[in-house]
Amino acid sequence: MAAGGGGRGSQNPGTSDRWTFLVLLIAVSIAFAAILLPFFAAILWAVIVAILFEPVYRRLLGHMPKRRNGAALLTLLLIVGMVILPAAILGVALMNEAAAVYQRIQSGEIDPVGIWTGFQSGMPDWLGLWLDRLGVGDIAAAKTTFGGTAAAGIRAILEQALSIGQSLFGLLIKLMVMLYLAFFLIRDGEGLQQRIRAAVPLRGEHLQLLIDRFIVVVRATIKGSIVVAILQGLIGGIILWALGIEAALLWGVLMGAASLLPAVGTGLVWVPMALYLLVTGSIWQGLVLVFCGLFVIGMVDNVLRPILVGRETRIPDYVVLIVTLGGLQLFGFHGIVIGPVVAAMFIAVWDIATSIRTGSLSSD
Repeated sequence: MAAGGGGRGSQNPGTSDRWTFLVLLIAVSIAFAAILLPFFAAILWAVIVAILFEPVYRRLLGHMPKRRNGAALLTLLLIVGMVILPAAILGVALMNEAAAVYQRIQSGEIDPVGIWTGFQSGMPDWLGLWLDRLGVGDIAAAKTTFGGTAAAGIRAILEQALSIGQSLFGLLIKLMVMLYLAFFLIRDGEGLQQRIRAAVPLRGEHLQLLIDRFIVVVRATIKGSIVVAILQGLIGGIILWALGIEAALLWGVLMGAASLLPAVGTGLVWVPMALYLLVTGSIWQGLVLVFCGLFVIGMVDNVLRPILVGRETRIPDYVVLIVTLGGLQLFGFHGIVIGPVVAAMFIAVWDIATSIRTGSLSSD
């Protein structure tokens, strides 16, 4: 009895130590995550960039073996030249065009109320009655809606752009952190995966499933959403420019942003524009925009997205819609990636749980 009691007593300190260490591990991890929180976006996109350009790094390393630093640095230079510089140039041009449009509205050169009046005069009777029921059928309502709300919206966009310009230093700091971290993730990614496998208390095949699913979803989301959005915005902007529509760059960027929204897409931008052109007498421009919207801009999504994404993600379309919208609401632009990734991890974890349960049942 004494020996048995001594045995039980000797086990308690070990159990207490394990629980104490577990609490300490969780507390330190939470504190570390809180410290990294201001650089969440930089870390997230460093991971994404490292995943996307890892094949490029492997190919460069094949041409210059035993020069991992050089291959990672060349990969980083490609990222800067292919992604960051074009994005910066586009951002500057977009801000200039938005500022020019705003100045023209302020000076009266662009009259939102006059545009609405011209639209109203050419619309069918049924549409006019429907707008009257909504309370925007008269000029006063139009002035309130388009003269006040639209101008306020444009002003808010420009104020946001100005705040981005004013916080340029902070943006550059985060960009440098992203590039610095991406360099080491590209160079040491394989070693980090091995350390994660050793640290995470999961069976090897289960952990590998989670890692593979994470990588596949990140690549598929970027290729299937960001790349398609860029192409649709570019094509849409070129079409609008060819039709002589002002601020084609601004509308093209808005079209690309709208394409990120599942089930809505670029139609959120080009459908109202085509309707306005048709109602105000620009028949052939409106018909061309409708044709291009359906069979050119729309086909980019229908044709390229399955090719770029394939069936790798295995996430139902309705789930993609919900998690993308939820991700956008919670995390802003970053939610485009975070939402599908969380959904993929959710599905993968439950797949593992199902396999464990069915395996245990079959072994019984």
